[in-house]
Amino acid sequence: MTESTITTKGQCVIPKKIRNYMKLNPGDKVDFVVREDGEVFIRPVVLDIRELKGLMKKPGRKPVSIKKMDKTIRKRAEKSK
Repeated sequence: MTESTITTKGQCVIPKKIRNYMKLNPGDKVDFVVREDGEVFIRPVVLDIRELKGLMKKPGRKPVSIKKMDKTIRKRAEKSK
């Protein structure tokens, strides 16, 4: 059995063996799930790429070209100097 100790701040380290098994990297998020029978399990938070479809789309907004995006980025970068 792989175990970890809870710190005074309520934190614990996910053991390397488990991080490797779950393919977790620094910055990844995990979800704690409590089942009806009281059992708790941990799973990686993963977005299906299909969930991102339409995220930036707004009604009435026309698509912007890469050239225009680059121009706007340069313009705003100059303002922030």
